Parts: sequence; C-alpha cells; structure tokens
Amino acid sequence: MLFNSFLFIFIFLPITLFGWYGLNHYKHYELAKVFLAGMSLWFYGYFNFYYLAIILASIAVNYLLSYLLTFSKKRWTNRIGLIAGISFNLGLLFYFKYYDFFFENINLAFHTDFQLKHILLPLGISFFTFQQLSFIIDRCLGKAEHYSFINYVTFVTFFPQLVAGPIVLYKEMIPQFEDISNRKFNSENFAKGITLFTLGLGKKVLLADVLALVVNYGFAQTFSLDALSTVVVILAYTFELYFDFSGYSDMAMGLGRMFNIILPVNFNSPYRACSIKEFWQRWHITLSRFFITYVYIPLGGSRKGKLRTAINTFTIFLLSGLWHGAAWTYVVWGVIQGLLVVWDNLGIVGIKGREEKHPARFHIPAWLGWIFTFSVFNMSLFFFRSESMAGAIQLFKNLFSFQYTGKIFDVAYKLDIPEFYIIKQALELIAPEMVKYAFLLLLFFFLALSFFMIFRKNALEITEDGNMTSNKCWMVSIIFVWCVISLSQVSTFLYFNF
Repeated sequence: MLFNSFLFIFIFLPITLFGWYGLNHYKHYELAKVFLAGMSLWFYGYFNFYYLAIILASIAVNYLLSYLLTFSKKRWTNRIGLIAGISFNLGLLFYFKYYDFFFENINLAFHTDFQLKHILLPLGISFFTFQQLSFIIDRCLGKAEHYSFINYVTFVTFFPQLVAGPIVLYKEMIPQFEDISNRKFNSENFAKGITLFTLGLGKKVLLADVLALVVNYGFAQTFSLDALSTVVVILAYTFELYFDFSGYSDMAMGLGRMFNIILPVNFNSPYRACSIKEFWQRWHITLSRFFITYVYIPLGGSRKGKLRTAINTFTIFLLSGLWHGAAWTYVVWGVIQGLLVVWDNLGIVGIKGREEKHPARFHIPAWLGWIFTFSVFNMSLFFFRSESMAGAIQLFKNLFSFQYTGKIFDVAYKLDIPEFYIIKQALELIAPEMVKYAFLLLLFFFLALSFFMIFRKNALEITEDGNMTSNKCWMVSIIFVWCVISLSQVSTFLYFNF
C-alpha cells in the first residue's frame, strides 16, 4: 500500500487512527498495540502477501534470540548470541538481495556455472533488517532489555517507517508506545502531522513524479543524449531522488505525529551542504547513524590514528553503496563518496566561516564549496542511476563531448502533464512551432523551482514554524487537493527498490 494512494489516504489511515484512539480511549492499551501491529502488517502484506511470511519469520527469530539472551549469564553465551543474530539477519539480507549478484560474479571470475535464483526482493528488507540487527546487537552487549512480544512487533512493523525508513532504534520507539500520555488525541500534534504529511505528499506527487518523466526517458536514451540533455537529465534525477525520498520521510514523520509518535529526522536540507562530509551529515541521517554506531565505532572509529580512521570511513561508505543495491554501479558510487569524505577529513581544504575540529590548511568560500559538492554529487549519480557501468561511463562521455544535437527538446516533451494540457492545445492551434519551446520552458521552470525549494525552509521547518495560521492552512489545503487530483498517476517510491 502506498502513502500516495486513495486506498491509504481515505480508507486505511482513517480506520487505523479511529481504531487506535478509540481503543486507547477505553483504556484497552494492549489491544490498541495489537490493532496497530495488525494494521501495519496489512499495510505491508498489501504489496505482496508473500512478504508477510518473510517479515514474520524475521521477527520471530530475532525475538526468540532476544528471549534466550535473558537466560545468558556469561560473556561467551552473549558472544554466541551476537554471532547468531548477525549471521541470521545478514544471511537473510544476503539471500534475498545479494545471492544472484554474488554468484553471477563468481561465475564470471571462476567460469563456474552456479544457477541464479532471480529472487523477488521483499519490500523494505534492508530497513527492517537493520532495525532488528541494531536491537539484537545492543541486547548481546547488554545495552537493551527484553520487551514483550507485542511491543517488539509494534516497534518493527509500525507502518509509517516500515518500508523505507527512517531506520529507527528500539530505545527511541518502544518508550513512546508505552507512554500512556501518547495514547490521547493531541490536536497540535495531529495538525503538525497533517501539515508534514501533505508537504511530503506534494514533494512526491507534484515534483518527484513529474521529474521522473524526464529521468526515465533520459536514462533509457543514454547513448543518444548530448551534453546539454545529459546535464538536464542528471539534474532532474538529483531532484527527483531528493523529493521522492525526503518526501517519503516527511510523510512518515507526519504520520507518526498523527499517532503522537516522534520519528527521527532523516533529511536536513542536504543540497545546501558545502562539502561531501556535511552532505552526509544531512542526507539519510539514520542510515549514517547505523553505520557509525555498529560498524565505524567497533572498527576503532577515529581512535587509532589517521590511516585507520580513513580506512574505517571508507569502509562504511563502501558498505553504504552495497546496501543501496546489488550492483557494481552502487559499489562504485559508494567508493566515490568514501574517497570524498576521507579527503574532507584530511583537513586540507576547509570552508570559510565554518567551525572546524581541526583547522584546514586552505579555505574556500562557502559558495565555491557548494558548487563543488553539488556538482560532484550529481556526477556520482551517473553510477547510482545507471543500470550498467557502460551506461554510466557513456554519460560522462556525453557530458564532456560538449556536443549539442537538439535532444533537449525530446527530453522536455516528456513533461506532457495534465496541468499543461490547455496551454499545449492553445499553442497547437495558434502557433504550433512554439510548442516545443513551451515544453522546454516548462522543463527549466521545474528545475528552477527545485533549486528555489532547496534553499527555502524545508518541510519540517515549515511545520515547526509557529502555529497553524490561515495562510499555512490554505497552503496545505491547496497542496493536498492538488495531490489528490494527481493521484491517478500513482507511482512507487524510489527507495522501495533498496
């Protein structure tokens, strides 16, 4: 079930809210959690009933392991539990996400003939696996207690963050579900939740899905793009990726607020960053938190010298690339990000006016740092979005060919959206030769609007900025109605693929 669908907005969400607050009103607190967990499983199973067996098996095994750890009194038994928990969760992730990728490369390297399984990737497996892995690791290290089964199921399956994050921790979720004060309807939280959800929905439906028309066509035409169309296509993808994923995160946080549950912030205006290191402090924050807590620090963090720090930093970005997908293009993308962050950590170049832990040798203006960061991240997405290394390399060839073939008009014409229908029809009657220029103007309008939005207040800042004024109410209402009208073009979220 998608957040951006009639079924979710007008049926699933009202039923879930009514049931949650209704049961809590009559003090059926445990039954309310059972109801919420059941609705969350319906939400997840709606995509594919087969997925339910996988997530329930994952929950059962991890909970059983947590239960067995309550009888553990010795360090070596905790260590066995740790090995078992890591092996099970990463093994599950490997089988469904990386099996074919691993054996395909084994076949290529050693001329073997292992049969590929072409396994269907369960929705959100990377997210709920990491979520449970963090809990099991902390249980084995004595940092977490064992919870009731329904608390654990509710923690894992809470539908706003189930399929695409943010990656939440047990210690920030379970206490909220147990807090009785959160069971009462809170009009302020509900209003903020609706605002945040609507702004995220607008990002997805009115921006990301429109830009996707250009992106999908452009990447299908990789070998025929010229330099200008390559720039436009990758800019469109850069903004599509951000508006799609941050839009989902905004909707998730908004839905959480409606239930009086505060989910962690996953994005903090990353395209304002003036260095790659700062970028990764603002983008997919909960994934970075996971890797820092459970990989970077156990490897030694920054405590064992500059070389070891650089290796540890590079390692987490290599793993981050692989986490995003089972393909060499994702690995290369992760390597690029890792090398750039290691470079930033060397402290050779700094940004003027920024506080630094270790003073840099040279300083550049913030605007120059922003241009470099934004440009490099854009070019790294050649690998992230391309289906093959050959396609990514071809995009670089297109970019530096400096050729112009007029392909930009074909790219722009893919923005044949319903909102533009009347203008298009009028131009075809009055001045048909101007239609292609009108589409080009529309394309550049969307790119300019995207740039404008990344330097304005983000959705969370708008939501938290004072009370619900009449102007804010009108803005939210207009966006919501516009989105509902556009829901006939429902599309899945990009990070469902990861």
